[in-house]
Amino acid sequence: MGQTLVLPNPAAIAAKTKLATDFKRKGIVIALLSGLLYGFYTAFMTLGMSKGVWLQWYGENSGLSAFAVMYLLSALGAATTDSCSAVWAMSIASARGRFGDFVRCIKTKPGLVMVAAAIIGGPLASTAYVVGLQKAGSIVVPISALCPAIGAILGRFLFKQHLNSRMLLGIAICFLASFMIGSTGLGDEVPDGLVVGLLFGFIAALCWGIEGCVCGYGTSMIDPEIGITIRQVTSGISNLIILVPLFSMISGVNAFDMVMTSFTDAEAMPWFVLAGLSAYLTFMFWYKGNAMCGAALGMSCNGTFSFWGPFCCWIVLGLAFGMDGWSMPPIAWAAAVVMVMGIFTIAMNPFDLLKKK
Repeated sequence: MGQTLVLPNPAAIAAKTKLATDFKRKGIVIALLSGLLYGFYTAFMTLGMSKGVWLQWYGENSGLSAFAVMYLLSALGAATTDSCSAVWAMSIASARGRFGDFVRCIKTKPGLVMVAAAIIGGPLASTAYVVGLQKAGSIVVPISALCPAIGAILGRFLFKQHLNSRMLLGIAICFLASFMIGSTGLGDEVPDGLVVGLLFGFIAALCWGIEGCVCGYGTSMIDPEIGITIRQVTSGISNLIILVPLFSMISGVNAFDMVMTSFTDAEAMPWFVLAGLSAYLTFMFWYKGNAMCGAALGMSCNGTFSFWGPFCCWIVLGLAFGMDGWSMPPIAWAAAVVMVMGIFTIAMNPFDLLKKK
C-alpha cells in the first residue's frame, strides 16, 4: 500500500512563524530593559552614596584619609548595593521555591566557576566602577561598556574563539568611542580625578570582560535564575569580608562600625535597596533576553547601558535631585552612541536587522 503524503498546513506554519517572531521581539524588549535598569542601578547607588552618613564620610571633617575616601568608601558602597541585591535574589528564589536549587548548585563545579567569576566581577569590578563614578562621574559608564569588546579579545586568547573581520571592526569602533570619551580630559578645564576615574572605569570593564568569559561556562550548565543568585550572593559576601576589611585595616578604621552604620542609615538605605533591585533585574533580564532572542542580539541590547547609564544619572541625579556634575559634553553622548554601534557590530551583523525574516 502506498503512503499518503501529508502536506504541511500553511495556516499552522504562519501561526508558528508569528509566534516565534513575537517571542523574539519580546526577548529584544526584555534585553533592552536590562540596559535601562543598569542605568538606574548606577544612579540609585550613586544617590545612596550622597545621602545621610555618606555626606559626613565624604566631608572635609570626616577624619578619613584620602585612601579611605577613595577606596574604602567605594568598596563599602559596592558592598551595600551588592548585599541588597543578594537579599533580593535569595528572597525571589525562596518565593519561587528555588532556594534549595541554589544551595545544591553552588556546591557543583559550574557553581564554583560562577563563584570565581563573581569575585572578579563583584568586589574588583564593582569597587573599581564606584571609584570611577566618584572621581569622574557618569562619563565612566561608556568606558565600562568596553567589557564586551574586552571579553571578545579575551575569548580569543583564553578559549581560542574565532574573531572575524566584522568583530574586529566592532572592537575598533568601541575603542574609538573610548578615545572620544578620553579626549574630554585633554582640555585646560579638566576636573580633578577625571583621568583616574577613566582608568578605574577601564579596570571595571576588564574585570567584567573576564567575568563574562568565565560565566559563559557556568551559565551553560546552570539555570540563569540560580546562576544570578549565586553571582549576587557571592559578590555581596566577598565585598563585605574581603575588600572592606582590607581597606579598613590599611586605613586604620573600624570596618564593623562602618558597615553597621551604612546598613542602618535610614536616609541612604532606601536608595541602596532600589539599586540592589535594579542590579538583580538587570542580570535577570539580560539572561532572559539572551535566551529569547539569542545571545548575540541580547548582548547588543544590554550594551545600550553605555547610553542609558549617563542618561539615567542625568535624569535622577542632575534633574530630579539637582546635583552638579552629572551632565556630559556632547562628544561623550556621541561616543556612547558609537559604543552601542560597536557592541552591535561585535555581536552580530547589523545588516541582519534589515532583513524581513
